Amino acid sequence: MKENIYTIPVIDTFKEDTECPLCHLYMKLEKESIDFMLGPSYMEDDIRMETNKIGFCSHHYGKMYEEKNRLGLALMLHTHLEEINKNLSKIISSNKDLNSKSSSIFNVFKTGKNNPSTKNENPISSYLNKVYEGCYICNKIDNTFKRYIDTFFYLWKSDESFVSLVSEGKGFCLKHFSLLLEKGSQLLNKNQYTHFTQIVIPIQQKNLKRIEEELDWFIQKFDYRFKDEPWGNSKDAIPRSLLKIASL
Repeated sequence: MKENIYTIPVIDTFKEDTECPLCHLYMKLEKESIDFMLGPSYMEDDIRMETNKIGFCSHHYGKMYEEKNRLGLALMLHTHLEEINKNLSKIISSNKDLNSKSSSIFNVFKTGKNNPSTKNENPISSYLNKVYEGCYICNKIDNTFKRYIDTFFYLWKSDESFVSLVSEGKGFCLKHFSLLLEKGSQLLNKNQYTHFTQIVIPIQQKNLKRIEEELDWFIQKFDYRFKDEPWGNSKDAIPRSLLKIASL
């Protein structure tokens, strides 16, 4: 298997014993991104300009708060809040009638009945929704993860040993299995896609059935009749089922 700087992370993650190698890869990217944000990067002007504007999602605010660099997080929060307050002040000062019932906030539709295209958007809500929905870390992870999905299909087309590696694995979570089927239809030709689905679909079915049976045995173990029977692979069936079903 030929390895280079682009393929090593993908190959390495498929060598892991996991219910979903792509979840494992995503979590690794998340950890690296959080470490990056709380390292020296938060003092770099171009990055701070972006985080001031975009901010982070609630999940990644929580993840950063769990880390040790509280000062770094405080600095990012402070300048982000400065940006929010500045922009809110501009919006409010340029829309003097925001507190008037005749303003566009209360006039939900200009014309037509239930026509979203005619909706007047509250300028404050519009801005705050963009702030709330934005996340510098999510964007950073997603950009890299998309390249790794492309790399997955590059390896699938060019390296038989990688196909064998995937075939020996435990399949994927439902989210990433769906993603691979979707992206495969775009990145593979007809014959390649047929070959791909003929391999990965049976693998996925086999492993979904396996984890169903492991979860069933976990439940059976609470019956007094089976309390002395060995657990087998079922002791951690719940967290592995959550990963398989919900990418948790």
